[in-house]
Amino acid sequence: MLVGAVLGPGMLVLPHLAAAAAGPASVLAWAGLLALSVPVALTFAALGARYPDGGGVAGFVGLAFGRHASAVAGWWFYGAVPLGTVAGALVGGRYVEACLGVDGTLAACLILLAAFGANAAGLRTSGRLQIGLVALLVALLATAVITAAPHADAANFTPFAPYGAGGVVAAAGVLMFAFVGWEAASHLSAEFADRRGLIRATVVTLVVVALLYVGVSVTSVGVLGADMTGVPLTAMLEIGLGSAARPVTGVVAVLLTFGAVNTYLAGAARLGAALARDGALPGWFARGGAPGETPYRSLGLQAVFSVPVLIWAVDLDVLMRATSACLAAVTVAGVAAAVRMLPAGRHRITAVVGTGMSVVALAFCGVYLVVPAALALVALAVLKVHARRSYKIGL
Repeated sequence: MLVGAVLGPGMLVLPHLAAAAAGPASVLAWAGLLALSVPVALTFAALGARYPDGGGVAGFVGLAFGRHASAVAGWWFYGAVPLGTVAGALVGGRYVEACLGVDGTLAACLILLAAFGANAAGLRTSGRLQIGLVALLVALLATAVITAAPHADAANFTPFAPYGAGGVVAAAGVLMFAFVGWEAASHLSAEFADRRGLIRATVVTLVVVALLYVGVSVTSVGVLGADMTGVPLTAMLEIGLGSAARPVTGVVAVLLTFGAVNTYLAGAARLGAALARDGALPGWFARGGAPGETPYRSLGLQAVFSVPVLIWAVDLDVLMRATSACLAAVTVAGVAAAVRMLPAGRHRITAVVGTGMSVVALAFCGVYLVVPAALALVALAVLKVHARRSYKIGL
């Protein structure tokens, strides 16, 4: 599930968006964000192993900085999930439409329904389903890179940085969508029977993601050039596999999308129950939040939030950047909490490095930081209402 969360549907369009922003120098943005992922991922794994809770990052932030900070961090994630899952489903749907002829919006709806259904069936069921899907997905992406790489041309890397450093920064801003996901698994930390399992899963995911991201980013530019098509994965597979590429790409789109949506919904459902337990959501949504249970009410609320986003979906680039801004804010809050909570030693040093790098990455989100700012106001308003009701009940 962790591989599925990080290796999401952004892979289908982000090589094109990054190259459009930075030219061949987009590979520097990919490399920089991979470097950021290492301390961030290991920090969240250390926190999850030491403080397992369905609240995930919000729980960590609450222990470090108090109830109000926990509510804000929780709403950043909980509010970002409908934006990100709908954006991801729409990206996957467009690929399915282009490759298999199925209406893209219908495909997006079916992917969302499948993910909600898998989570309603329970975490063990959705986790088993995802094991097979992720294995197939990794094999298909590796095939795209290996078969297309021999067709690379060094001339496609010149001029290397036509838009300068500003272009690399702009590329990093949109690529954040492909590097969030570590915080999603923190909400599943309480589900591990062996707390070290989260650390092992994180290390494996880092290796898999690094190999695939480096391969896709370098190969896409080397083979297709910076002015690549908006569906680069299809183009790479067509070069490597010929006419078989289209149906294969459609399958990859479904796997990428379902994997990310499935994990984010699992994390958000458990987070919502934890937020309700702590007063940042109405208490009615707290049911089902214990380890091993399924928080149906919180999962249903995510479905309700997703419907208007799906109906009134704006430009995909906007949805992706808004989601990235929220999750980048969550990352900063989480690693900052780790600096305060983890014992002195290598884990705290890793957290300090991760905090500095995450703050820089957050700045790349620019004007889209208005979205987490708005969600912070919502979180504080809900807490205020809860406090007033508690006071009246006490009277």
